[in-house]
Amino acid sequence: MVINDYHNKSYWIQLIKGEIDLKILVVEDEIALAEAICALLRKEGYSVDMANDGKSGLEKALSNDFDCIVLDIMMPVMNGLDVLTFMRVKNVETPVLLLTAKSEVDDKIKGLDCGADDYLTKPFVTGELLARIRAMTRRLGASVDMNPKYGDISLDMKKGELICGGKSVILGRKEFQMMELLITGGTSIVTKEDFVKKIWGTGDDSEYNNVEVYISFLRKKLTMLHSKVSIKTRRGIGYCLEGGTK
Repeated sequence: MVINDYHNKSYWIQLIKGEIDLKILVVEDEIALAEAICALLRKEGYSVDMANDGKSGLEKALSNDFDCIVLDIMMPVMNGLDVLTFMRVKNVETPVLLLTAKSEVDDKIKGLDCGADDYLTKPFVTGELLARIRAMTRRLGASVDMNPKYGDISLDMKKGELICGGKSVILGRKEFQMMELLITGGTSIVTKEDFVKKIWGTGDDSEYNNVEVYISFLRKKLTMLHSKVSIKTRRGIGYCLEGGTK
């Protein structure tokens, strides 16, 4: 997974379907505490990575490969506020929950001013830690429309329908998956290889004819809906959508 995919509709669709797990980085120099937090998060179904000092934590954070970072302030080599400041300078937007042993308001203000999304004072209750992580990751998805759109069409991810204006048509499973790839790709070309690998799960050339058959089905359904969107063939390459501009 490559983040910041949380700005990508298809990423959040996959997340809701349970096809991928949220990935969290824990940066904490108290090894016993770090391991306990990681064990707790894994038990809750998160994918977790760990760093035990600020420098290594920053190196991992800059990979932009995480959905949330739990970051301790007081650490050797490089403190958490310096790590956070450098992340934001490098345009890493990953949400950060600061852990601090300090309860003074000034320290909390410094952390928030450096770009933290939330903070938690040690010692803390594990339930509160989980709740704050859930809240931060939930806010990320809130601004993303889970029903992908292109031009005058959209997909209803719950009902499995293709919608245009006030009309809708139910899509078969493979039709739906193919239209999802086309819509999230926009005007980008989706190759036959992409369809075969992502939908049929193989690299078998014999499935290429199936792609053409399902593209034909989708074109007929777009016509049924009187959509201005069309599926264009890029010979020898693949397919893309056109007609998305007003």
